[in-house]
Amino acid sequence: MSSETQSPVEKIYLAGGCFWCTEAVFGRVRGVVKVVSGYANGQIANPTYEQVCTGTTGHAECVELTFEPQVLPLDKVLHIFFATHDPTTLNRQGNDVGPQYRSGIYTTTPEQLAQAQAFVDKLNASGQMGAPVVTEVEPLQHFWNAEAYHQDYFDNNPRQPYCTYVVAPKVDKLETRFADWLK
Repeated sequence: MSSETQSPVEKIYLAGGCFWCTEAVFGRVRGVVKVVSGYANGQIANPTYEQVCTGTTGHAECVELTFEPQVLPLDKVLHIFFATHDPTTLNRQGNDVGPQYRSGIYTTTPEQLAQAQAFVDKLNASGQMGAPVVTEVEPLQHFWNAEAYHQDYFDNNPRQPYCTYVVAPKVDKLETRFADWLK
């Protein structure tokens, strides 16, 4: 009888606009153990979707990404993240406008913080994004799970218009650009 050893996991929190998009993308990536939609940082505990949508709570819609760094290095997480949303628009992703839709990386270790900041600095120095990257990089302060109906939203509602016109193209981009990283 063989005993399996489980790879160590890390968590990082990624805000790339609507959490439905970010969750749908990373839920398909090899080395991702779990993706949970929720709200990062902000001024009130246990916020509701309706509260966050006002844009006054300071929260970002984001995902809690649990991944195996031996399978999916943080560098690859960051490549996928920056390729599947627009990190150059402040408080906006397409028609989703407000601080709750900002681009952000919320880290759980000093090493993650340094690596994410260096990645953003490198993107800005290269000019490859066509405009300055406005992604905030800071340690996670708080995370609260979003309501149950937000979890696995794209997979449960693929024909919903937002999913068809906004989420699906991001998933298509992942499948085209990172096919070798799909589960």
